[in-house]
Amino acid sequence: MLEKAYQTISFDSKKCNGCNKCVEACAIVKSNSSDLVHSRIQILKDDQTGEYKTILCRQCADPQCVKTCPAKALSKNEETGVVEWDSTKCVGCLLCTLACPYAGISFNIKTNEVMKCDLCGGDPECVKACEPRALKFRNEATLYNKYGELEDLYVSGLSACLGCNAELLIRHTLRYLGPETVVATPPGCIGGVGGVGVNGKTGTKVPSFFPLLTNIASMLAGARRYYNRIGRDVTMLALAGDGGTVDVGFQSLSGAAERNEQMIYICIDNEGYMNTGVQRSGSTPYGSWTTTTPVGTVLRGKSSDAKPLPMIMIMHNCQYVATATMAYLDDYYRKLEKAYQASKKGMAYLHIFSPCQTGWRFPPNTLIEVERKAVETNMFPLWEYSHEKRSLRFTYPVDNPLPVYEYLKLVGKYKHLDEAQINHIQETTNNNIELLHKYIREDGVQSDQARTGDRELVSNY
Repeated sequence: MLEKAYQTISFDSKKCNGCNKCVEACAIVKSNSSDLVHSRIQILKDDQTGEYKTILCRQCADPQCVKTCPAKALSKNEETGVVEWDSTKCVGCLLCTLACPYAGISFNIKTNEVMKCDLCGGDPECVKACEPRALKFRNEATLYNKYGELEDLYVSGLSACLGCNAELLIRHTLRYLGPETVVATPPGCIGGVGGVGVNGKTGTKVPSFFPLLTNIASMLAGARRYYNRIGRDVTMLALAGDGGTVDVGFQSLSGAAERNEQMIYICIDNEGYMNTGVQRSGSTPYGSWTTTTPVGTVLRGKSSDAKPLPMIMIMHNCQYVATATMAYLDDYYRKLEKAYQASKKGMAYLHIFSPCQTGWRFPPNTLIEVERKAVETNMFPLWEYSHEKRSLRFTYPVDNPLPVYEYLKLVGKYKHLDEAQINHIQETTNNNIELLHKYIREDGVQSDQARTGDRELVSNY
């Protein structure tokens, strides 16, 4: 079972422009005054780096202010996670302001009282006032609290690489879909640690089989038809790499999509054949180093662009097509629910951006940063397509994307790129985004719901 998690406010210093609108909003809502001294949040500029920093209560899990308060005026609300202050008990000793390592609780010289953030009851005014979106109210805690009690259907002790993104994906996916699932895991990293497992046992606690790279979707289709015949509603789930999806297994996938077979097909795209020695695949991006696209005096990495398989699956009339990454779990869970519902009618296809630390040459502790930068630069945009509505929408629109170099510099397989190659990647990225925009329905603009996503998540069991 996962530990209880809480919602919190995050701050992105790179997006902050120092406008102080968040500070003003807080002062007005808390004290009905525009005097910034009343604000529970403060924005300061680092003179050395030029970046802005925030001073705000972090609602610590083990708050030092609570431990230090001799009057018990401060307490941790175990339900909301907010560190609450009771003015009727406070004696004004200010020991809490000394104990807080983040300066999150301060003394108001005009009211002669301490003050701190209380998250505005779960709807922070500072976040709503932040136009550059440097402040965000993170609601991923809802996922952990809702699904933490469900059984982890992926066993421990498997041989995945340190910090493997695929293992993270599989655990979340199976926990959500539940035990009424049959899994196909073809040869590769996923099959090696997910299907085959170790010591003669599978890595999953649900039925799984080990198809060939060429017949993943067709075997799942046959299994689903059998369960339909005996009257059981079982989810068919493919967990396949890009090799078994984009390349050698595409004929099987294409046929299953054309027949609208009932399944969820998840492509875990690590942009190459990582399990067999880091060879290039059809989804390997332009310029990438692999063992079959080396860097030397003649070749400078892969010389062609990646195959746009999610777009190809739209052309196959799949019930639902979406892209996702583990860096945005709330987005992934919403799409997984929609894929689950779509699989009752036919094919649902999810394309997951899954960086490989080993093959891509970057430290495991930067995995989430790499994924986020891919989204923030539009190298891997997050979107979904509904066949029923005949519409595509961005689920995490990036209004002011970072240059692609901000992503490329984090990944070792791109360290050789010259200016011309980087420019080619930037131009390709811009063209891809322009193409996606053409699929957005012209009878409506991206709504607030499209920007923030659905708040409610539905469990399947």
